[in-house]
Amino acid sequence: MAATSTRTFRPSAGQRRLGAKLIGAALSLAFVLVFNFFLFRVLPGDPAKNLTRNRLVPAEQVEVLRESFGLGKPLPQQFAQYVRDTLSGDLGISYKFRRPVSEVIAERIWPTVLLLGLSTLLSTAIGLWIGIRGAWRRNSVFDRVSLGASLALYAMPEFWLGIMLLIAFGVGVGPLPGLFPTGGLSSPDTELASLAGVADVARHLFLPCLTLTLAYIAEYALVMRSSLLDELTEDYLTTARAKGLRDALVLRRHAVPNALLPTTTLIFLNLGFIVSGAITIETVYSWPGLGLLSYEALRTPDYPLLQGVFLLFSAAVIIANLIADLLYAYLDPRVRTG
Repeated sequence: MAATSTRTFRPSAGQRRLGAKLIGAALSLAFVLVFNFFLFRVLPGDPAKNLTRNRLVPAEQVEVLRESFGLGKPLPQQFAQYVRDTLSGDLGISYKFRRPVSEVIAERIWPTVLLLGLSTLLSTAIGLWIGIRGAWRRNSVFDRVSLGASLALYAMPEFWLGIMLLIAFGVGVGPLPGLFPTGGLSSPDTELASLAGVADVARHLFLPCLTLTLAYIAEYALVMRSSLLDELTEDYLTTARAKGLRDALVLRRHAVPNALLPTTTLIFLNLGFIVSGAITIETVYSWPGLGLLSYEALRTPDYPLLQGVFLLFSAAVIIANLIADLLYAYLDPRVRTG
């Protein structure tokens, strides 16, 4: 009888790369889980005393409050309980709201998704268009003006830009009245499910969305312009023109797709990091999202709520990095074969 051959499964290079990225993301999340717990234990102040809001409360009552929230346990026991609860999906009870952290976060997540999602779409589309047009018409009036404006916007702190826009378009300057609301998600007694409610939310959303859009337009425009200028010097574009292709076709089919590779990575990385910018913008405009919730939790300090929010923020950054790595390998064959 012929000997039967056994074939050993050997993962491909792409599968090994995917596995390595997934393991790296899992280890990063594990590190964040540990770091997240100890980070907020070094904050000054006693949450139990802050919750009483009265300096004359007897020490016995403060101690009872500490025990009820588990703050009286030794730190290793608190950490073990924190890991068990987090892995089971229980983020604890908020000290400030006296409700499950998951419920508090769920109420605030959609305003942040609305703000970040819309501003990301607008800043990406407008920034890429400015970068492509500026690079293709280098040293033109449009290029010089857009480059100067992009550098100015890139250098501005987000909170300062938000305050200036709030003063100019919310409060009003001199004889010019304020055109948009200065804070909140909607006006009181507004039915959000109605057409008037949607319009009211759009008015409240305009200024914070404009601030984040202007803050990130500059980054996308500068990176796209620089990347496209590098591509325009490549030999394959000269060959394409020599074959008789029009300049517009060379730009659309060859130069822009290759120049989009670093910009695509930047877009997905910013999906995670833009959340940190939302903290300052939501605080300036009193936008009831996760950013404002983080600020409110820091003032207590509310350990379970802070841990839940920052764990969500950290997971967003890690997942965005993972998607960027995988997408870049898909778009650039050199990464897959390297």
